[in-house]
Amino acid sequence: MSTTTTSEIEPGRPVTPQVLTASRIRPVRRRGERGPLGAALLHGGLAVASLIALAPVAWLFYLSLGPDKEDYLHPGGIAKKLSFSNYSYVLEHTGFFDWFKSTMIVALGTTLIGVFVAATTGYAVSRMRFPGYKQLMWVLLLTQAFPIAILIVPMYEIFSRLGLIDTYWALIIINCTTAVPYSAWLLKGYFDTIPFEIDEAGRVDGLSPFGTFFRLILPLARPGLAVAAFYNFITAVGEVAFATTFLLDDSKYTFAVGLQTFVSEHDAEWNYMAATAVLIAIPVSVFFYLVQKNLVTGLTAGGTKG
Repeated sequence: MSTTTTSEIEPGRPVTPQVLTASRIRPVRRRGERGPLGAALLHGGLAVASLIALAPVAWLFYLSLGPDKEDYLHPGGIAKKLSFSNYSYVLEHTGFFDWFKSTMIVALGTTLIGVFVAATTGYAVSRMRFPGYKQLMWVLLLTQAFPIAILIVPMYEIFSRLGLIDTYWALIIINCTTAVPYSAWLLKGYFDTIPFEIDEAGRVDGLSPFGTFFRLILPLARPGLAVAAFYNFITAVGEVAFATTFLLDDSKYTFAVGLQTFVSEHDAEWNYMAATAVLIAIPVSVFFYLVQKNLVTGLTAGGTKG
């Protein structure tokens, strides 16, 4: 038999048998606690949002099981002839593993270099007051205003003179110019949330500015670094325009360029494209799994200050 304490009864109200009976029938709802209807609406909304987010992925996977390239025109017939033959063809008769190697080199190179540059830039603007430090961040943001189409020709000319055409370094540098500005803004906001007293404690202990940054600040900024790393990674994996222009050797194609080999002037092998797209999602999902513990913290903390 349940008991009712006086803390559940409105303060100042005399305790009578009627009051005790009413409190048992109508339990007091704590602040922030949702009722049955509110909880049902919340979970229903989350379920609908999850279905909307997963529907394109599930549809792509379903199309990848159709063995013929025109099955996407009649998706209802795929269920009668489900097959993994598309995956076998992509893995055995295309340059998929070369595409995978090239993509990982470019993506991981972009992530390491891009996060390092963004972290040092964000930390310098957050902690140091040098002439033009505010303008620096706005200049970084301004670089994102230029369309890719007007950058391809001058960048091709520059890399051609430097001998970087058909090299991974060209893509890594290009991807960093795209990802670093946003990552620097993100990390600057995150560094602003770390107390300045930590920097002062490092200097008292005899650490140099670089020592303070690497030994004290970076471990505390791990959530922000995880968000920046994930953004740099997916930017490099999904980049198409520069990869198509600067990579000439078939063995150096990234996933984005490799997908285009299934499209010709008069035909498109949609079944192979769907299977390849599903396979491409695997390394991205693995990378997301590795950093997902810090993603929510990094995304929310970076916007609380600065």
